[in-house]
Amino acid sequence: MKKQIATLILAAGFASISPAETLTFDFKDAKGVNNAVFKLDAPLEAISGSANGVSGTVKFDPENPAATTGKIVVTADTLHVPNPMMKEHMHGAQWMDVAQHKELTFEAKSLKNVKTDGNKTTADAVGTMTMKGVSKAQTVPVTITYLKDKLGARSNGQMQGDLLVIRSTFTVKRSDFGINPSAPTDKVAEEIELTLSIAGAAAK
Repeated sequence: MKKQIATLILAAGFASISPAETLTFDFKDAKGVNNAVFKLDAPLEAISGSANGVSGTVKFDPENPAATTGKIVVTADTLHVPNPMMKEHMHGAQWMDVAQHKELTFEAKSLKNVKTDGNKTTADAVGTMTMKGVSKAQTVPVTITYLKDKLGARSNGQMQGDLLVIRSTFTVKRSDFGINPSAPTDKVAEEIELTLSIAGAAAK
């Protein structure tokens, strides 16, 4: 009888412990601060620009960062370079063809080489990159910082909740995605360096 009572008490104790919550973070930033930066550094010419049409969702468990999955989306027609003619060419059919291919995406399906120290996690995100209608397997290094109860500070008190900050820099090849593969590499680099600096919100 005593054993049964002890078992019931123990079971009740475990039942009262709520499981860790997986949070969904929305990366459509009302402030318009989230951005993707790109750079092509060829011998004769360096091209750099940005895109601010960032959205997507990421599922993150503070108790199990290794289980992180999600999809980040960049609206193609927000790709911008300072030179108006160069921007027109970049949006055209030979380059990004933004009229036909309206989004660039990276879908993270799993993380590997995960290391967590406090609220910061570094890992390699394994997933699929899609640009100009072409999808390729891609693994990118990421740094994920979980900021509990910091949404209010970022939104000037207008919203309450948590923040998830993601930073990543990696390269892709133009020819892999059919981005004007015949362009001379002395003027337009074959490798495109991409940098993401984005924050997502899980409102409460």
